[in-house]
Amino acid sequence: MPLTVIIVNFNSFELLAKCLRHLSLQTVLPGRVFVLDNASTEGFGKIKDLSGRVTVFKMTDNIGFAAGNNFALAECTTPLVALLNPDAFPEPDWIEKLLLAAEKYPEYSMFGSRLVSAQNPKLLDGDGDRYHVSGAAWREGHGRLFQKEATPWEVFSPCAAAAMYRTEALREAGGFDEDFFCYLEDVDLGFRMRLLGHRCLQVPSAVVHHLGSATSGGQRGDFAVYHGHRNMVWTFFKNMPATLFWILLPLHVMVNLISVVIGFHRWQGKIMIRAKIAALAEIRTAWQKRSRIQNQRKASAREILRVLDKRIFRFK
Repeated sequence: MPLTVIIVNFNSFELLAKCLRHLSLQTVLPGRVFVLDNASTEGFGKIKDLSGRVTVFKMTDNIGFAAGNNFALAECTTPLVALLNPDAFPEPDWIEKLLLAAEKYPEYSMFGSRLVSAQNPKLLDGDGDRYHVSGAAWREGHGRLFQKEATPWEVFSPCAAAAMYRTEALREAGGFDEDFFCYLEDVDLGFRMRLLGHRCLQVPSAVVHHLGSATSGGQRGDFAVYHGHRNMVWTFFKNMPATLFWILLPLHVMVNLISVVIGFHRWQGKIMIRAKIAALAEIRTAWQKRSRIQNQRKASAREILRVLDKRIFRFK
């Protein structure tokens, strides 16, 4: 089954070159590879040909991860599309395992990879994304010992550092929300796809070694904290079905307030407050998007509640 791989790059040419080398060693090569460079300021070297499969789109401005993927998605003609970060290095059978899963499980439209820490291959970097009833989201299994698994399982959404989607389903959901720029844009997309009735399968045999936030200052850097906490509010407001929204809104507000308090202990409280203010400043826009999303919803509130994490003491 033909597959296009999309890589959005920003100031990470050495990592990108390594990522492409890993793609060139795949047991099943991608039909096309689209590299979108977000106006990198560092030198952008020559990319190896990969048998003529690589197309580079160079942007004059940094349009972000979400818009970058949407730009490349518009050029896709294959029934499947895989997203890969420049700092994600797939094992040789990564594409093969994802394609086998797509064929074996036609009822799924999203497929997650097993992310292993590139710094310490004994540790997991993530087993798909969880979404809590409070609106908090995180990569499941991050930091746990890596143990091989054979049987796939359902997760809320895939981490877009290394994920595969059915192209038609991705377009039905409208692609990424470009206002997010980056961070939690994959959870938001997964939520909207779930509202349309699509499901996500975690494929543990599709292994990718991931550095994580290599070009954005780390997951606890100011950039990541700002966008993550701003987008957390938008994701909840846009997507949570009305029945659940009003019940869970007090919990969502409480978790946002607690996160800001914790942020002050990490010397990032002011950044989090700026993020929440920015989120509320555009809440009318988010609510307008919500109207369109909920009007198109096919999944019931019960179906959404089924895949939300409802644990009290085990969420971050």
